[in-house]
Parts: sequence; C-alpha cells; structure tokens
Amino acid sequence: MTNTDELIIGGHKFTSRFILGSGKYSYDLIDSAINHAKAQIITMALRRTNTAEENILNYIPDGITILPNTSGSTDAEEAIRTARIARELSGSNFIKLEVVPDKKYLMPDNYETLKATEVLANEGFIVMPYILPDLNVARQLVEAGAATVMPLGAPIGTNKGLATRDLIQILIDEIDVPIIVDAGIGRPSQAADAMEMGAAAIMANTSMATAGNIPLMAEAFKLAVEAGRKAFLAKPGRVIEHGAVASSPLTGVSES
Repeated sequence: MTNTDELIIGGHKFTSRFILGSGKYSYDLIDSAINHAKAQIITMALRRTNTAEENILNYIPDGITILPNTSGSTDAEEAIRTARIARELSGSNFIKLEVVPDKKYLMPDNYETLKATEVLANEGFIVMPYILPDLNVARQLVEAGAATVMPLGAPIGTNKGLATRDLIQILIDEIDVPIIVDAGIGRPSQAADAMEMGAAAIMANTSMATAGNIPLMAEAFKLAVEAGRKAFLAKPGRVIEHGAVASSPLTGVSES
C-alpha cells in the first residue's frame, strides 16, 4: 500500500487498515501477531491491565496506537466510567465503545452506545462505536461526534463472516466517517470481501486467536486487507449477467 492511501481516524493517520484485537491472545503471541499483521492499532481491555506482571501494555511494541475498549459494559453509564479509567491507564484518547447487555448473543445496544458517544466525544475522546448496522443510528453517532462507525459482520466470536453484508454496504455508501467492520470476520477472504465493498478497515481477533498458526494467519489477514483495498481502489470490472464476452478478440477467427 502507498502512503498516500491513509486511514484517518480522529485526525490521526495510519497506513495499515488492519486493526488487531487482543482479547483472546496469550501475551507472548501479541508481539508476534502485530509484527506479522503489521497492524498499527491494537485493542486493550481494561481488565487486562489489572496487575503489573500481566499488564498488556508491557507486551505491545512501541509505536502502536492503543485502542482501549469498554468491553463488559452493559449500559452507557458503565461504558463512560470504563472509558475514563482506560484513558488514565493507557494515556490514549482513542476508545472502542462497546455496550453489550445481551449475554447470550453479545449484541450491542445501539441506544446506550449513542448516549455514551455523546458524552465521551464532548470529553475529547476519539470514539469508535461498535454497533448493530443501522443507518439511522450511524447518522446519529456521526452527529454526536463519533470518529468511525464499527458495525458487526456477524455475532462476535463466531467467525461467520459478513452475515450483515447488505446493511454494512448501506453504511459504506451513506456515512462519511470510516466504516470499520468489526466482529465475525473469520477468514482472510472475508476480510478482502469487506474491503472490496469499500470498508475503511477490518478488525479481527477470534479468527487469528483460534488459528493453528497465529503469526501466519496474521500475515494472511494483512495481505487480504491490502488486496481488498487495492481492488476497491482499482474499481472492479463489470459483471455480465447473461451470456459471455470473450477475453480475446474474435475478429479474424475462422468459424467451422
């Protein structure tokens, strides 16, 4: 990827469009996964900074942007409190806003997410809300100050891919801030597909954390995200619904 094609989030520029989740990694694999994925942003759950000897911040290489998240929050008030603590611990104004009261399917609460976004954006956070893809909610989030919108591709941790593909496409087409597909992406091919649709970036965690070879899968995702982005920028060729068109000219070819 060229440096002219940058991902801009809250005024910060990134050349990588792959965001790495860290929730299910063992610490000794985080550095390796980052190096192979070439990710420049990695999430951090507040609960993983509880003890000095197991502080995730000790395992993240220099130069990586920390994206704390509010995972475990069940309403706006709890998410706001978690975000404030996370900023104090990490020194990062970035926040991945997650408000998930549902314990079975782990579906985010869009209404509570919107409430928290309004407060945190006013406090100077770079808010990246995780939502069920909904155009009206996405518009309200942008009006409230969200720096990105992060719709789920499928229920978190399922590796099912782009189950919400059509709804995500609507957000890509209609929302001006970066649309980052988060949750459910299980294969590099699915990441490439989302990028070809026009997604600004991909976030993945479970797909790599549950892979047999984490560094190799991280590299595969890196290449898939880059390929999908290049394909989007190149503008894929037309589709012929009926019949076929020869790829080589037929003039001068004798017919038998």
